[in-house]
Amino acid sequence: MQINSLLGKKTRQSQGFLQDGTRIPLSAVLVSGNFITQIKSKDKEGYNSLQLGIESNKKARKSITEHAKKAGLENTPRFFREIRVDDVEGANLGSEVNIAEVFTPGDMVDVTGVSKGKGFAGGVKRHGFHGGPRTHGQSDRERAPGSIGQTTTPGRVYRGKRMAGRMGQDTVTIKNLEIIEITNDGVLLIKGLVPGSLNSLVVVKKIGTNKKFVPLYKEVTDEPVIEEPVQAEAKTELQVEEVSAESAAEDAQVPVIEDKKEAKEEVKDADK
Repeated sequence: MQINSLLGKKTRQSQGFLQDGTRIPLSAVLVSGNFITQIKSKDKEGYNSLQLGIESNKKARKSITEHAKKAGLENTPRFFREIRVDDVEGANLGSEVNIAEVFTPGDMVDVTGVSKGKGFAGGVKRHGFHGGPRTHGQSDRERAPGSIGQTTTPGRVYRGKRMAGRMGQDTVTIKNLEIIEITNDGVLLIKGLVPGSLNSLVVVKKIGTNKKFVPLYKEVTDEPVIEEPVQAEAKTELQVEEVSAESAAEDAQVPVIEDKKEAKEEVKDADK
């Protein structure tokens, strides 16, 4: 059994630096928690595939809950997707897929997701139309689509004409992205941007390996760290030595002062 795809959740977008100094955009996709919920074989269904489930749904329908219990899962997954495989031998129902057996840093992947919905948009925003000129009195026609039809022949508008309409909310696949790093908590750091909003479902499919892979740069400090409490203790010891030295000097001066007082008293007695 060789799985080449996993389900994931887009968590964040950031940037990073490679070891050669190149700055790259990074997309974090959480792929941990992929469980096998159904196995389809070529003998029974006509093709080999594995149904994967991810996340948890506390308000699932009874039919979906029973489907998860049949697979031996305590929690009902929120998302289900079917992944084609060459062979289903070795696949265990209800087991979690090991990420290390599917992806490694340097793999090239295709990421499929549902793009952000942008509502009703005009031709300029939706299809990149340039609009009309500002000259010849067309002050209010800058973003208009212009003529959409032909003359008597064919006398109609062709099906699929690019016009204003709802934009986004489509299934989009971004190809030839690269996995830069896999963290311990099951997050893929992918070079580039993936479709969809944050916390949306994406499917990551392995298509090859980059032979010129450059890993992510990480700061490593080998210098010893001097703790402040050690310095504070050293200062206090020096202060104690200074205080003890001053007290010793004062003790040495006390008898001298007493001798002077006795000499003055003797002089007074002699005068009397």
